[in-house]
Amino acid sequence: MARVIWKGAISFGLVHIPVGLNSASRSGGTDFDWLDERSLEPVGYKRVNKVTGKEVPRERIVKGVEYEKGRYVVLSEEEIRAARPRATQTIDILRFVERGEIPLPYFDTPYYLSPERRGEKVYVLLRETLARSGKVAVCQLVLHSRQHLAALLADGEALLLMTLRWPGEVRPVGELALELDDIALDKREREMATRLVEDMSQAWDDSAFKDTFSDEIHALVAQKAAKGQLEEVPGAEAPQAGEGADIIDLTDLLRRSLRGNAKGAGARPAGKAKASEKPAGEAPRAEPARRRKV
Repeated sequence: MARVIWKGAISFGLVHIPVGLNSASRSGGTDFDWLDERSLEPVGYKRVNKVTGKEVPRERIVKGVEYEKGRYVVLSEEEIRAARPRATQTIDILRFVERGEIPLPYFDTPYYLSPERRGEKVYVLLRETLARSGKVAVCQLVLHSRQHLAALLADGEALLLMTLRWPGEVRPVGELALELDDIALDKREREMATRLVEDMSQAWDDSAFKDTFSDEIHALVAQKAAKGQLEEVPGAEAPQAGEGADIIDLTDLLRRSLRGNAKGAGARPAGKAKASEKPAGEAPRAEPARRRKV
């Protein structure tokens, strides 16, 4: 069962909905420890003075913000605490907007909201109202000593709270200076691209996507452990470059893509086996201790 990491209430107008906040994501990938190659002893972090190269004790470290090049304003822990937003237990709804109005780069971290005792009915009412209207509630809350902008929306049986980046944290696409206005596409290219998209379109199925890199690492760890770290285990072969890697004619590229897609129609996606199937020689999956990602 998901662990509630925050309890409070959704507030808009005179309505208060007691809710609990639950993480809607979990970390994936493979964690690696840093080891000394010579002895395999763990390698830790050191706080080092970048000028002298000497280690600095934790109690001698202060926090500063660069105000000008090479000039800092030092802030005490008391000053930082005083400047932090006042912690409340309220998700304050600021306004409602159309679901498609929030630009995708603003979305950050998902959380599920679960109703607390005596809040079930009004929870369902808000969820159904958002689903029926196609609206999203833009709200504000304090979480982990930080003030967050967030979007509250209906997601199946639950209310989903998605923290948003503040406008100043999102770079405008204009900074890329793409200069693509002079690129001309003819009718045939557009039609073939549309057909390719249609041919490759399927309903969303989350079981079709898998972190194969982590599986390969876990299998490699298990194999090496079983052999007492005495033998090298070859890694997976690198995928071959596609047939059309050097094609510069867009129409030809689309045509080859369509032809290749037609040949593979109905086939099971590469690397996806039935639940009852297991590749020959596959080692049992290891569960290494999780530390930090590098």
